[in-house]
Amino acid sequence: MLTFDTDRLDLRPGMRALDVGCGQGRHTGYLYAHGLDVVALDHDEDVLETTREHVAETAQMFGDQVGTATVMRGDAYALPFEDATFDLVVASEVLEHLHDDEVAMSELLRVVKPGGQLIVTVPRFGPELICWALSREYHEVSGGHIRIYRRSQLRERLTRAGAEFVDAHHNHGLHAPYWWLKCAVGVNNEDALLPRLYHKLLVWDLMQQPLLTRMAERALAPFIGKSVVLYLRRPTETAAAADAEVGLAS
Repeated sequence: MLTFDTDRLDLRPGMRALDVGCGQGRHTGYLYAHGLDVVALDHDEDVLETTREHVAETAQMFGDQVGTATVMRGDAYALPFEDATFDLVVASEVLEHLHDDEVAMSELLRVVKPGGQLIVTVPRFGPELICWALSREYHEVSGGHIRIYRRSQLRERLTRAGAEFVDAHHNHGLHAPYWWLKCAVGVNNEDALLPRLYHKLLVWDLMQQPLLTRMAERALAPFIGKSVVLYLRRPTETAAAADAEVGLAS
């Protein structure tokens, strides 16, 4: 299930995209299927193998419609690309894992072309706070979440890194209760009945997209959506120069 809203993006075949912290490749697969040339980057080689499998399945499904996909290991603190390489950069549920998030933010902006798009998603403050309160093992694990962002804080840090804010919304309204259940009974307790039943509901929703759960998702997302999604842009050179002149004048 995608975290960003595709209707808010300007996507065209042949555009270059980077999926940082690609995980199992759900965003990579979507962009690849829509004709973009995508680089999927993650630090975890086991996760990258799953991404490769997802890319191969997407190629079989869509044939000649796909763009290109490169899957590689890399570090968000030092992205292995030249400045202004990508039309679109996605960092979904990544920054909350990184100790030096501001370095990573600067790297994300560095590789976006002027005028290009940046999408950043992190767990939303309220639902995440409940998870932390219910379970220490939810976040106190190797590679786990090390901070909870407020939306205003995330926006301010990304703006300070050089991004221009465009829009924001919340997503995954059906997912927050699932994680609350998991945290309440034990994150690694696979035998607990309620989380297992709720997971089946989420899989059914993902596969069937029924009207009832889609309506529930839209209704719940503004209030308990598990993720906050920020849409940003790297300013063009003209816009950056104009902002600098305004700053000097003031």
